[in-house]
Amino acid sequence: MAEFEKLALAVSPTEQAQRAAQRIRAQAEFVDMEEADAVVVLGGDGFMLQILHQMLEAGRIIPAYGLNLGTVGFLMNKLPSVNAPIAERVANARAQTVSPLEMTAVTQAGETVTGFAINEVSLLRETRQTAKLQISVGGKIRIPELACDGILAATPAGSTAYNFSAGGPILPLSCGLLALTPISAFRPRRWRGAILPDFLPITIRALNASKRPVSAVADQKEIRDIASIDIKIAHERDLTLLFDKGHSLDERIVGEQFQI
Repeated sequence: MAEFEKLALAVSPTEQAQRAAQRIRAQAEFVDMEEADAVVVLGGDGFMLQILHQMLEAGRIIPAYGLNLGTVGFLMNKLPSVNAPIAERVANARAQTVSPLEMTAVTQAGETVTGFAINEVSLLRETRQTAKLQISVGGKIRIPELACDGILAATPAGSTAYNFSAGGPILPLSCGLLALTPISAFRPRRWRGAILPDFLPITIRALNASKRPVSAVADQKEIRDIASIDIKIAHERDLTLLFDKGHSLDERIVGEQFQI
């Protein structure tokens, strides 16, 4: 059981979340995020990702306990049917670590842009022209030229999302691995991706970028006309998600592999 003396409350602008917030505010006194030991997040997965990204950008990271008022709620806990005290639920929750990716992108104009991704970093063609990419892992060129619609690097937490839809593997949360998954690979046809130790840096260069422009996306952050991107795990900004007993993120990731 963790001790969280000061809780913040982050509420999605949806009507459902706003109604739930009225009940939650009656259960405890909440402080601003800057003062809090943990944050209660009311909304869906998208709103949770928004709050986590705000913490990553600000550099002050506190545990986050989500209550699902969205659609899927993969990163969230169930809204209780009874009015259980929120402070007690947060205190009894179990912590799970989610390690984000850090992307450093260089544009064709020479601008350097950084971004963080909890789910995945993807590189996508901007036009009808197939992208041609050079893939390096651990400082070595592994594929001199990949013709494709794009490629993505996914964390275990994000491996069940876009990565899985693109044919990539689902990864256990604490495995220390990343999935590198091509999107509609044309040449080489038989390359279906790789599972990599998360300590190996990944560099992807756009070949003939002026004719075949590509954009980079770190979760919701997009940068266009990319020359190259570097991707690495950012353990120094590890995130902590809090889950009720029996509703761990690990179990949800395992369960996704048995969905029919």
